[in-house]
Amino acid sequence: MTNEMGAVRIAAEDLRGFAANILERTGLSPQDAKVAAAAIVESDLSGADGHGIFRLPQYVRRIRAGGINVAAKIKLAADAPSSAVVDGDNGLGHLVLSRATTLAVEKAAATGSAWIGVRGGNHAGAASVWAAAMLPHDMIGLYLAVGSANHMAPLGGIERLLSTNPIAIAVPTLDEPPVVLDMATTVAAYGKVKIAAQRGEMMPEGWMIDLEGRPLTDPKRAEEGLLVPSGGYKGYALAFVFGLLAGTLNDAAFGADVVDFNKDDVTPTNTGQAVLAISLARFGDVTAFKKRVDHIVRQMRNSARMPGVSAIHIPGEGRHACRDERSRDGVPIPAPLLAILNKLAADVGVPLLHG
Repeated sequence: MTNEMGAVRIAAEDLRGFAANILERTGLSPQDAKVAAAAIVESDLSGADGHGIFRLPQYVRRIRAGGINVAAKIKLAADAPSSAVVDGDNGLGHLVLSRATTLAVEKAAATGSAWIGVRGGNHAGAASVWAAAMLPHDMIGLYLAVGSANHMAPLGGIERLLSTNPIAIAVPTLDEPPVVLDMATTVAAYGKVKIAAQRGEMMPEGWMIDLEGRPLTDPKRAEEGLLVPSGGYKGYALAFVFGLLAGTLNDAAFGADVVDFNKDDVTPTNTGQAVLAISLARFGDVTAFKKRVDHIVRQMRNSARMPGVSAIHIPGEGRHACRDERSRDGVPIPAPLLAILNKLAADVGVPLLHG
């Protein structure tokens, strides 16, 4: 099926199979390829189009160049009852984070909460995927990361020493869609800049500035400018402290040590990440908590609105609706991306994607 924007709709199951086939042909074991593919497509289902199947050619390029270890021995560099550091051995980020989130859930079930740091990782898709992984276990999930390329400067500076350094928080509900915050510490994630460039679109003012502080709207000139921090000094400060928590704490890259995985396919990125799981059962009755969250959600949604405002939105409801719609109707794949994916498929010898 093709929509009015020229994008074909492809079933999530088909996308997962496609990605798994390509990853297996590129060197991953069948099981690892399946796990990674599911996590990759979860970003697409969530509406994070710049972090899902869009990134598959980049992952393959880095694997082929030796920048990602397909035989990684993921292990614990530190371990305690409610914390650990996972060393990803430069493995594919989705596999490293799958191990970290599983460990967080296991430890939180035993101790009430668990903080798992990651080093030796790689780009792992949308932040919300990993925070939301805690929801089926009746846990609140939190995810932090050092972004995989620096595109922001300290406030007032011009040196690219900071990335989008995102945060995601997922809170379970009973009847309402889960509350899920997923935000970069920049006005726009760099993946959106890459998508705009691929589609031949211009960026809105406010996403990027040049080195003299003027608006930059041509995504093909992104290398000449800087991403703008969200909320000015607040976004800059959040990016800074998230980098310390997700990177420096775990002996992972931060600041000038961050490797630009868009340009360098060979050097290990040593990407730093962190996940936190909080068991609701340790704070009281789980169902009662979910009912209270539902009540707050409805209170916010049904509150008085300013003139001209049609609805008050809750963090995560758009993601929830998108996931339902794409699970039912398929993930939209724009024509330029489809061509790139099918070129990759032909190159490794797997069946092409068809809408």
